[in-house]
Amino acid sequence: MAGAARAELPAPVSPDAYHPFDPKLAQIGRLLFYDPILSGNRNISCGTCHHHDHASADGVSLSLGEGGIGLGPDRRPGPDGIVKRIPRNAPALWNIGAREYDVFFHDGRVSLSPDYGNGFDSPAEEWLPAGLINLLAVQALFPLVAQFEMAGNPGENEIAGAVHDRIDAAWPILAERVRAVPAYREMFAEAGIAQPQIADIANALADFMNSEWRSTDSPFDLFLAGEPALNAAQDRGLRLFYGVAGCAACHSGPLLTDHGFHALALPPIGPGRTRRWDPYARDLGRMGETDRLEDAYRFRTPSLRNVALTAPYGHNGTLPTLHDMVRHHLDPRAALARWTPAMAALPAAPGADATDLVIWQDTREMARLRARIDIAPVSLSEAEIDDLVAFLHALTGTDSLTGRLGRPDAVPSGLPVD
Repeated sequence: MAGAARAELPAPVSPDAYHPFDPKLAQIGRLLFYDPILSGNRNISCGTCHHHDHASADGVSLSLGEGGIGLGPDRRPGPDGIVKRIPRNAPALWNIGAREYDVFFHDGRVSLSPDYGNGFDSPAEEWLPAGLINLLAVQALFPLVAQFEMAGNPGENEIAGAVHDRIDAAWPILAERVRAVPAYREMFAEAGIAQPQIADIANALADFMNSEWRSTDSPFDLFLAGEPALNAAQDRGLRLFYGVAGCAACHSGPLLTDHGFHALALPPIGPGRTRRWDPYARDLGRMGETDRLEDAYRFRTPSLRNVALTAPYGHNGTLPTLHDMVRHHLDPRAALARWTPAMAALPAAPGADATDLVIWQDTREMARLRARIDIAPVSLSEAEIDDLVAFLHALTGTDSLTGRLGRPDAVPSGLPVD
């Protein structure tokens, strides 16, 4: 790619594109990330749904969180079953320590903001604990207190009960659990923190994620640095990506995301992330946070770094391959009509699976979804789709894929590591 077309490409990612991190805190964060001590029932960790073996995700459309047993596509409900699936796909964590991230989660419910006097807008509003180092640390707090992710159901444990009272009531209890483990106290003390609070735990998790999942050593990165690293199909795909296919309109910048929100009419499945007054399975995306009609069914643009490793795709994981996702972008309405439930990767979950497709029976909701599309159809041949997918494979890292520290074999609490 040469001349004016190449000028549209992003600059290579610089090391100072990321927040700084404390190596000692990152080491602690690695252990906490895989330690079930941070879950209400001490049976699930951050790493269960964001695992090294699954490129920092879990390989299914909608995760089985609290109450599940096993890992990734092999995870199943435990003896007591699960109440419902986690409503949205577990996103990959590549490069989320970059400074350019000003919003997190599929609906953007954690963001930078002056509104609450603490620099952040989040579900905790003014009750967010002080001392959080960046937005990634803020984000790390919320899976810990989410009922179907890590907190558990009301009546099961003190964390779930505290969350029911107020969202911030559970965090001091989790911090006390960590302080009660001598090895954690000693490690925090070595990092200069005598009495770790929940903000220190969140900061450690953030420093681990920031340092662990940095991927900027793909063939695309070598190409941006001036090396002939792309094969012929990848080069043709790059020209399409930054040209007539229009992908770079949203997947822009060095991390290939505009951090914006767009409606693509992806097939709806699962329980949906509902508001109090919504039908059970409905998921309005960004509108659920902003209450603006124009934000209905819009979801955040993901980064495409290592995208070939993190199937299935979409905010609810309904599209199993990159070819499927590219075809959906080319004509969302037609692709929605072609979609079949067999395309979703949903581990069997008796009881919870009764809601997997219930939204398709709501003809008015489906009509609203089909009518809300932010991108115009594009016509590409199958050969051009193949080339685009080839380029997406050129975004896969090399040495970075193993991470700096990797998954620990054991954690200080003594609880099992997934």
